[in-house]
Amino acid sequence: MATEITSAEYRALAELRYLIRHFIREGDAVARRAGLEPQQYLLLLAIRGLPEGEEATIRALAERLALKHHSVVELVDRLETHGYVRRTRGRDDRRRVLVTLLPRGERMLAQVAQHRIGELRSTGHELVCAIDQLLESVRPWRRRKQAENPFQKGRVPNRKAG
Repeated sequence: MATEITSAEYRALAELRYLIRHFIREGDAVARRAGLEPQQYLLLLAIRGLPEGEEATIRALAERLALKHHSVVELVDRLETHGYVRRTRGRDDRRRVLVTLLPRGERMLAQVAQHRIGELRSTGHELVCAIDQLLESVRPWRRRKQAENPFQKGRVPNRKAG
């Protein structure tokens, strides 16, 4: 049974989308001022920000950026030409292509990321508030659902041995 979306939820969702779009637009501008296209910055960030133990293969980067394989290859080509990344073949499987940041790429990434992190630290509370408004409206529903399902998340009722 679907519940009706409140006006406050619509406003919170619209505000969240606005703030995210604003953050992305500003990030694109910061990247351009640093001499990078936004997609190039995102690729450098994806390489540096991969989860621990995950290798920066073309496939992994395409997945992280939600891009097609050939689009990532083109981005890597451009970044490699500028000396920001290096492409190497896998030791065990020569078909695998690994991408690593070079010092110049690290510097460019740090320059843009430092600005982005600073912006989040100063204005990120607005994003958190918008998300919190949406989550607050969900919490009563969650409590009701948990009460209806005592087996959820280990909440098994006590049974007396008989």
